Amino acid sequence: MKNGWYHFFALVIMSIWGGTFASTKVVLLAGVSPESIFFYRFLLAYIGVWFFGRNRLFAHNLKDEGYFMLLGITGGSAYFLTENYALQHTLTSNVALLVSTAPLFIALLCYLFLKSEKITKRLMQGMLIAFLGVSLVIFNGQFILKLNPAGDLLSILAACNWAVYSLLLMKVNKRYANVLIVRKTFFYGLLTILPVFYFHPLNRDFSVLLLPQVLGNLLFLGIVASLVCFFGWNMVVKKLGPVMSANYVYLNPIIALIISVLILQERITYFAVLGTLLILIGIIRSSQDRH
Repeated sequence: MKNGWYHFFALVIMSIWGGTFASTKVVLLAGVSPESIFFYRFLLAYIGVWFFGRNRLFAHNLKDEGYFMLLGITGGSAYFLTENYALQHTLTSNVALLVSTAPLFIALLCYLFLKSEKITKRLMQGMLIAFLGVSLVIFNGQFILKLNPAGDLLSILAACNWAVYSLLLMKVNKRYANVLIVRKTFFYGLLTILPVFYFHPLNRDFSVLLLPQVLGNLLFLGIVASLVCFFGWNMVVKKLGPVMSANYVYLNPIIALIISVLILQERITYFAVLGTLLILIGIIRSSQDRH
């Protein structure tokens, strides 16, 4: 398979991102708010990115600088806020399922705005098979779908944010170095979250923030899941394209399932096993078009 290393990178990155749910949960239970978790996560990542290079401070023009701001919003502040607030209004299974529609939105936007991205029958089949697998993994044999308009709408908005982020990434990936793209994304993510703290003040209780389990998880979220993974993901999207790379989003529920079994000793059902197989089949089916 061509570009096999990039498929491997996508697998590793999604495995890490799949583990961030449990990591974030630990920090939330310690009393740190969702907004503060995002702020400290991106702040650590922004500090770290300066060690990777300082090739330039600004984009070539104001239009591109606007793209960078949108990257920070759609891939940062708006995405994480809509997802975290959705979890406060509806079932976790609803959020996980609806956020997993991101690849479908990405395919639609690419079809409408990126003529270079060819959406084939095989690719769509793979995406739909994988989404069916996601549904089985998330519900795990207990088909409970309690509708909540506010929470479900926020979940869909999170998926749409990630879809827009993926398209914008393709635009700037062609003209700018990866280090600048990542740095700008973190910067504007931090900048656009600041107004939220007027309504929900930033957690500044260092007796909590410096607790080993809190600090350790914040370092993981900021350095590994944000700094390292955003660098890697940008390369994956540039090489595989936004549609193919987005299919790896479907792996998140599998990682979450594995963590729940290893840490929480939850039971795996036949539905979860079947769903996992469908996700893998869907991703393989989709990848056959490009590679």
